[in-house]
Amino acid sequence: MQTLFRISALLTVIALVSLPILAADNTVKQVNAKNICFINKTRFQRTLKSVKVDGKTYYGCCDDCLAKLKDDPQTRMAVDPVSGKEIDKATAVIGADRNGKIYFFENRENLKKFRVPAETVPTGL
Repeated sequence: MQTLFRISALLTVIALVSLPILAADNTVKQVNAKNICFINKTRFQRTLKSVKVDGKTYYGCCDDCLAKLKDDPQTRMAVDPVSGKEIDKATAVIGADRNGKIYFFENRENLKKFRVPAETVPTGL
């Protein structure tokens, strides 16, 4: 009985120590551009509509988003959170964190280096 209690207590401690580590996944996963609305930075399960501008393809969830991408050059740009460089969304490596927030990177190396800021990572249940 005492051994069972000790094992149970040990497993409880391990679970409590592991929970914040598991909950604090601060990495991003590369996602397919075809599923990302470049205007509202939302990931969809379906392939989105696209618009070509100067030979580059941009994705939007609706006709309004596609019109913005076509008409406003600034909507086609993003800032890489690692390098701080302005990049074209059509050529960016796109990542999503565990909460679905979208990030645009100039290359895969920056996506791998990036860690989600602590204030946006859930810390537990």
